[in-house]
Amino acid sequence: MPTIKLYDNDPYETSFIAKVLSCKATGDGKAELVLDRTLFFPEEGGQTPDRGTIVPEADEGISFDVVDVQIRDDVITHTIVPTRSRGVTDIPAHFSKGSGVSGQIDFFRRFSNMQNHTGEHIFSGLVHSRFGYVNVGFHLSDETVSMDYSGKLTEDDIASVELAANRAIFEAHPVFCRYPSKSELSHMEYRSKKEIDGDVRIVTIEGIDDCACCAPHVRNTSEIGLLKVVGRENYKGGTRLYILCGMRALLDYRQKHDVISQLSDITSSPAQDIAKSVFGLIEERDSLRQELFHIKMDRVVSLAEEAARDGERFLFIEETNDNIVRTGVNTLTASFDSGVSGIFFGNDTDGYRFIIGSSGNTDARETAKLLKEKLDARGGGKSEMVQGSVTASKDIILKTLS
Repeated sequence: MPTIKLYDNDPYETSFIAKVLSCKATGDGKAELVLDRTLFFPEEGGQTPDRGTIVPEADEGISFDVVDVQIRDDVITHTIVPTRSRGVTDIPAHFSKGSGVSGQIDFFRRFSNMQNHTGEHIFSGLVHSRFGYVNVGFHLSDETVSMDYSGKLTEDDIASVELAANRAIFEAHPVFCRYPSKSELSHMEYRSKKEIDGDVRIVTIEGIDDCACCAPHVRNTSEIGLLKVVGRENYKGGTRLYILCGMRALLDYRQKHDVISQLSDITSSPAQDIAKSVFGLIEERDSLRQELFHIKMDRVVSLAEEAARDGERFLFIEETNDNIVRTGVNTLTASFDSGVSGIFFGNDTDGYRFIIGSSGNTDARETAKLLKEKLDARGGGKSEMVQGSVTASKDIILKTLS
């Protein structure tokens, strides 16, 4: 028996009364409840389902949260869990066949979905009429609205459609949802993301778009408030866009405004100059990093030269940049005619990484092998240079290499 879809008639209604057709436990502390009618919109058409509560009429004080809603063969199933699980061990016992229930949907969530879904219809309708592209993908979750189009949209294209979409919102176009007869439908031009069997529900945004859709929508485009494109990427030869509408757009703006205000305070710049200030700071940072790199390089080379003059082949430092250390090792190996020399960088507590080079015909891999056998070191390389890590103190390392 198909479930009567009360949300089709009035998507603004928040509560309803229905009869239980079946209820069965799913073995995970949840149960699947089927009613003769429901206001709960199921997961369908790329949109996530409604949430809310259901209360059995015979059990005052006990309520159940609706955590998922699915539809199959026009039968809508509500997945429920006890709102307060204390004392509820057998969910189906509270929902005997034919008994009554009352339901309450989370309308804040519902209306947010309505704003964003109708906003998507406006945007996709404009893309179709202007560029002829088909909406080949749509997803509406609690956080994200994404649309996939069959062709490329430039930044200018997107900005132009966004402006036109918001103009349509401000112009307060009526929105109608209906099931045309098959005869009427055969003469209509409308968008559809897929082939539809059975009755087709058409959502008409007067003067903007006609599209097949099963979801609840606002009555008037003005209720959307605002539409903002917040992301774009190339996708399967076309374009994927992300939008936010209504309250979601406001919350996104608030978050970004807070970030900009913080950056304005940090950079001591007005909002319009923040990007320029940040680029300036990045350039200054990169310049200082380069300067610091050369200072560290000169220091390690100087330490290597000093060690070589003293006949010391191994240097222990705290520097961690591989390129700097490698330059220091090259300085050491160039100071000796044969043998190995190298740099260990780290500390006695956490261990050392090392780079060891060879002079003359010496094979540095033999030293790496020795460290592995004696100190369980790791690493490897070529005869000219090896690198790795070892967990041991400076004294033990030097004793092993002596």
